[in-house]
Amino acid sequence: MASPDIAPPGSRSIGLAMLLAMLALWQIATRFDHPDFILSPAEIARHVVEALRSGELLPHVGASLARSLPGFVIGSLIGVGLGLLAGVVRSLDQLLSPVVFLTYPVPKIVFLPIVMLWVGIGDVSKIAVIALACFYPCFINAYYGARGTSTIMVWSGLNMGARRSQTFRKVVVPSALPLVFAGLRVSLALSFVLLFSTEMINARSGLGFLIRQSESSLRFDLMYVAIVAVAALGYASDQMLLLVRRRVLAWQDATSR
Repeated sequence: MASPDIAPPGSRSIGLAMLLAMLALWQIATRFDHPDFILSPAEIARHVVEALRSGELLPHVGASLARSLPGFVIGSLIGVGLGLLAGVVRSLDQLLSPVVFLTYPVPKIVFLPIVMLWVGIGDVSKIAVIALACFYPCFINAYYGARGTSTIMVWSGLNMGARRSQTFRKVVVPSALPLVFAGLRVSLALSFVLLFSTEMINARSGLGFLIRQSESSLRFDLMYVAIVAVAALGYASDQMLLLVRRRVLAWQDATSR
């Protein structure tokens, strides 16, 4: 059985072909009459290169990463840690799970004004909201990963003399890792979604700020450049996380063959 993050043979080529076909149709469509705010893929690519050469884009990329990455790391670490513990400790489960599952459907961006009142309108409030959004998928996936650990494996470890802490590290955590990484991927995507939303409010730098500023000043070329930068950062980050997953779960892929 193939690993879920390994694409079947030929699927990547098909996906790339579909992307190229879509870009080609987009390029052809822009040869006809169209609004000024619609640019062709070739024009967007040229503006991206120009923004990189001029240095106009990189400071905003750095500002966005300085907000999204700490928020992702903080929220994910807390979510995974508490989720794993809640999955095996009944008292912690009864304490945390009702609160987490009750507040999970609430859009996390609505907490931004409240957080701003507590910590100010600077980067700390933006990082806090991003961390809050990343916490939930990591907690829920780690929780169900721990709860889904085979009871036979746990009892086997305990009967062989392993302490509960050893059973947690050697049995529960490895069993939960596939779902933990699924939660991390969702959280990583959410960190960029919330980054854009938070930077639209009281920000003076970052890709979200650049998109809002470019739209208001009718700099559609720069707006598309910022959108492409967000997409590129999100894709690159996801691929790096998949690489880590393949290395960490190499044992799982080997046993599933």
